[in-house]
Amino acid sequence: MKINADLSQRAAVDSERLDWVPSPMPGVERRMLERDGEEVARVTSIVRYAPKSYFSEHSHSGGEEYLVLEGTFSDNYGDFPVGTYVRNPVSSRHTPHSEGGAIIWVKLWWMHPEDQEFVRLNTQDESRWEATEDPGIEAMPLHRFRNEETVLLRLAPGAGMAARDLPGGEEIFVIAGTIEDENGGYIKGGWLRSPIGRAPEMRSPEGATLLVKRGHLADLPPAPPAA
Repeated sequence: MKINADLSQRAAVDSERLDWVPSPMPGVERRMLERDGEEVARVTSIVRYAPKSYFSEHSHSGGEEYLVLEGTFSDNYGDFPVGTYVRNPVSSRHTPHSEGGAIIWVKLWWMHPEDQEFVRLNTQDESRWEATEDPGIEAMPLHRFRNEETVLLRLAPGAGMAARDLPGGEEIFVIAGTIEDENGGYIKGGWLRSPIGRAPEMRSPEGATLLVKRGHLADLPPAPPAA
């Protein structure tokens, strides 16, 4: 299965308009933003766990990265409420479930085997926000490995990012608010991938909170094995 799988091309998706697709486990559904492969695949998805749903114990051969968007997501490592950012490195194992239901943004098979750091961050902690050189924009660093950087950005109304070179590409997920560029507007749930090259100026008329990844398209980890 290939969905926005050509990483040399720009992609933009309004995830709120996508259908929920059942997973192999009852009560767990997905909205697929990008996918390259079948059930074992390199993916970026929005995943919804119904109350009391679970996935059987499994290993993440390509690593797992997620942000809890709604509810509380749990596994044998603990309970992760809304706003928790998590990285489970390559070959880690867990048994995910949700007692009351949860929605997460998640990436699978995007992690390098050498990046073995477990990450558990509470992004609701206001003390983590840092000022940037751009007026009206605050940043919350989440993780860095080689040239890959993952960060939250909070834009005040009217703030924006200038046109910028992207030697390793860029991916943006809109957690709250709205952003605009020359190609259109993106609301809550919007996902935008810019390939290696240059991104246009972007502004937020009303303010926004964004999950941003940069650099990851130039240094891809090993792909999952073909089915």
